Amino acid sequence: MEKILVLDFGGQYNQLIARRVRDLKVYAEILPYTTPLETIKENGYRGIIFTGGPNSVYDEDSPHYDPEILKLGIPILGICYGAQLMSYMLNGKIEHAPTREYGNMEITVNNSSPLFKGVPEKTITWMSHTDYISKPPRGFTISAWSNSCPCAAMEMTKKRLYGVQFHPEVTHTQYGKKVLSNFLFGICGCKGDWEMGNFIDRTVKELREQIGDKGVVLGLSGGVDSNVAAALLSKAVGKQLTCVFVDQGLMRKNEGDEVEKAFSGLFEMNFVRVNCQETFYKALAGVTDPEEKRKIIGTEFYKVFWDEIRERYSEGFFAQGTIYPDRIESGKGDAAKIKTHHNQVGLPEDVHFEGVIEPLKDLFKDEVRRVGEELGLPKDLVWRQPFPGPGLGVRIIGEVTAEKVRILQDADWVLRDEVKKSGYEDELSQFFAVLPGVRTVGVMGDARTYSELIAIRAVTTDNFMTADWAKIPYDLLGRISSRIINEVDGVNRVVYDITQKPPATVEWE
Repeated sequence: MEKILVLDFGGQYNQLIARRVRDLKVYAEILPYTTPLETIKENGYRGIIFTGGPNSVYDEDSPHYDPEILKLGIPILGICYGAQLMSYMLNGKIEHAPTREYGNMEITVNNSSPLFKGVPEKTITWMSHTDYISKPPRGFTISAWSNSCPCAAMEMTKKRLYGVQFHPEVTHTQYGKKVLSNFLFGICGCKGDWEMGNFIDRTVKELREQIGDKGVVLGLSGGVDSNVAAALLSKAVGKQLTCVFVDQGLMRKNEGDEVEKAFSGLFEMNFVRVNCQETFYKALAGVTDPEEKRKIIGTEFYKVFWDEIRERYSEGFFAQGTIYPDRIESGKGDAAKIKTHHNQVGLPEDVHFEGVIEPLKDLFKDEVRRVGEELGLPKDLVWRQPFPGPGLGVRIIGEVTAEKVRILQDADWVLRDEVKKSGYEDELSQFFAVLPGVRTVGVMGDARTYSELIAIRAVTTDNFMTADWAKIPYDLLGRISSRIINEVDGVNRVVYDITQKPPATVEWE
């Protein structure tokens, strides 16, 4: 399989670069800048992309790399800091820009450059830099420029070394996809054979070989990643798979039943549901601090799950729904350290599986969803919205009780039902109800009430790093409010959160 290496120097867009390459049907993987040169030599990459980064190449603590990488004969594309680093390693000149460029900038390109084939002479790109290449290294030619950036792109075609000051991976760059395509296919000679179907067939074959006739246990949370991992493992080994689903009583209304119905009916596996709602409610009694709630929920889940495993299934393999962003980290920092993530569960010392299986470990979220669709998972399970690990425990502000969970589940169900029926669902990135723990005065049926307030949160976003509050039509908001108040016992007021991220977060706790 042809591969492209994205060598990470701490840029905020490192994952986006890899995703854009994969969108062009070429497999890309991310490694930190501390990866040894020998490892890169051994992996047979068709091309290398140096990412951007927040540093100046002249800073002592800024990430650098062995200049020998430029002599491997592998095509290299440097992006922003990556282009400056390439220039620095070859004795080009980097200076602090007189005018910092940030945002949309028009550049002029040389159409005869292999990198800019098919790109208009004048085009809009996305810039984000304070330093720039004032003089490229000997042997390089300038292939793009702007009024304030004398070297917006440079190249040494003989050695297949290219650098761009802008970010072709972001959608703001008009012909960014074309630039990446030119690099992958025209310069690196890739064919574009990365397909989801190929991934499924290849992974199923590998899983069968690895697992053999042994069993495999997966902790099924009902989230997208674990759902798709379960479906993929089921296709590979069928009844050898046991999925343990811990229903802690903090999921959305009917969600536990929907997960059980889908996996018990559609896939060949052993599905085990552990109902332990009262255990969690008891452990959370009187607790109001959000971090303490998170810790209790995580601890109880870990205990319940592993108690079940110890009793019945502590042989064979253990599987997780780990995906690529769970495993990789920014190139800046200790490359040996892998981030702790909720999808990466630590095994207790007294549980001894033969190995840990992570069938989705090389995929991004959008790729995981495509695999789920290919495997025939229901749309609701594949396109499930982001849901916090502690569930409704952190959408109930203050103490969590069974009654509060009931109120929030009912209100959230009405919200989701109305949005879905209106056809507005695809316009929203995430939407949910919150129980803030605020009681308000109201009048219902000529009687005074003092009941709960429900807050609605709905956002639109491309990446969840920033988010805007959704401009839901007033008539839809009116129907949602009316139904919640009329159908959810214990609620007499509904409000809508119109705060952006930042300063707020998407979740309330």
